[in-house]
Amino acid sequence: MQTKSYELVVVGGGVAGCAAALAAARRGVKTALIEKTVSMGGLATNGLVLVYLGLCDGMGHQVSFGITEELLKKSNTYGPYEPKNWQQGLQRYEIFFSPASFVLALDEMLTEAGVDMWFDTVLVDAEKDADNRIRSVEVFNKSGKIKLEADCFIDATGDADLAYIAGNECIESTNALVAWVIEHRDDMKSDGSVFKFNDNTAIKIFANPLSTADTERGISGKTVSDFVIRSRKKYLDFLKEEYESCRSNRKSRYPVSLPTMPTMRKTRCIKAVEPLTSAMEWQSVQKSVGIAADWRSKNRIWELPYGMLLPDNIEGMLAAGRCAGAIDDAWEVSRVIPVAAITGE
Repeated sequence: MQTKSYELVVVGGGVAGCAAALAAARRGVKTALIEKTVSMGGLATNGLVLVYLGLCDGMGHQVSFGITEELLKKSNTYGPYEPKNWQQGLQRYEIFFSPASFVLALDEMLTEAGVDMWFDTVLVDAEKDADNRIRSVEVFNKSGKIKLEADCFIDATGDADLAYIAGNECIESTNALVAWVIEHRDDMKSDGSVFKFNDNTAIKIFANPLSTADTERGISGKTVSDFVIRSRKKYLDFLKEEYESCRSNRKSRYPVSLPTMPTMRKTRCIKAVEPLTSAMEWQSVQKSVGIAADWRSKNRIWELPYGMLLPDNIEGMLAAGRCAGAIDDAWEVSRVIPVAAITGE
């Protein structure tokens, strides 16, 4: 088996993984970024979740900075949207973005930083030593199985795949069945999620109402397949109803792009040394990696503990993004794009 050595291997090329790889490579760390698809960005791009939520508290005060702000500004470098004048009228400091634009910007940023990007590469296994420290991971791509050795590994898979494979205990949650679909629409009625490109067409994000009915807890191979099938059918049923009722036809309204990964929000995160919990809202922590706003309401902020990145019984690994340690309501705060970037950095 071929072996390659790095100082840092990041598994998962979502926003968290990209932020981690950028932060490390810019500091001269020899970094590999492993991504199972052919586009960086994770749910933000492959999942079409194209809302970069707020970096402010909703009261006119920016609370998140660094790479998370850089990525917000870069997300639409090659797209049509600009951040709102967020302080005027206490607008949130957030932006809609073109997923394809974000992919191109991430490619550019990672290349400039010197990150070794591995696309179409899947995590297979992890090897630990006698001290329960991860020393290498096994991946698979068109070249076959490859062993990647490193001083440290980052689990940015979104589903704690590396931690799970390595044997760290994980926390599970029930998901909501949500489908994001980009549509062509001649109908220019705005409902807050319509992007107008010209006088005749628009692109709309279709998101199903949140529902946990019949949705399994945690994640498995079958869970992923069922989720994809059911979410697509939910949209298809909606589209058929539009056509049958004559509210739309296939020339005036049709899908342009479907997610290329399941838009699952909370599946599995690490059992962490110091998880983010609901009791930590507005609380100071001894070792903080940043401050995040609560995207659901104004004037709520959370200080993110370094311990939420640390698995409780495995050495040589950190977690970032959706699979960093969080419990209950706090997981709703930590699963979104800005926090993914903060924990990644």
